[in-house]
Amino acid sequence: MAQSHRAMQGRKASGGRYYAARKKKHYELGRENANTTIGKTKSTLVKVKGASFVKAKLQRSEVANVYDPKTKKYEKVKIKAVAENPANRNYVRRNIITKGAVIDTDKGKVKVTSRPGQDGTINGVLVK
Repeated sequence: MAQSHRAMQGRKASGGRYYAARKKKHYELGRENANTTIGKTKSTLVKVKGASFVKAKLQRSEVANVYDPKTKKYEKVKIKAVAENPANRNYVRRNIITKGAVIDTDKGKVKVTSRPGQDGTINGVLVK
């Protein structure tokens, strides 16, 4: 089902209805979220409004670009599992990666700093 991003929806604090001044517009519609999981890398390109810009929705990935603050170097590391996710507690059970999630890797725990559903990559910082 289409997701609308219009400002005025629902009801007033008093319980009264908001009456629409106009119909919903196509440019106000959103999209389904990517729900990036662990697996063989797969991403889809999505055209967006304005210029020739494209968003890369990452569906699955098995590697992450990890920054180590001690050595100040980046490294490509294999992802094992999602340890915690402040966005939704059920995302840990389903191994869904979002910004702010903590993932288990070969080098240790990594906090995700990128938005995989929009950037097309998983970037993170090593946490001890």
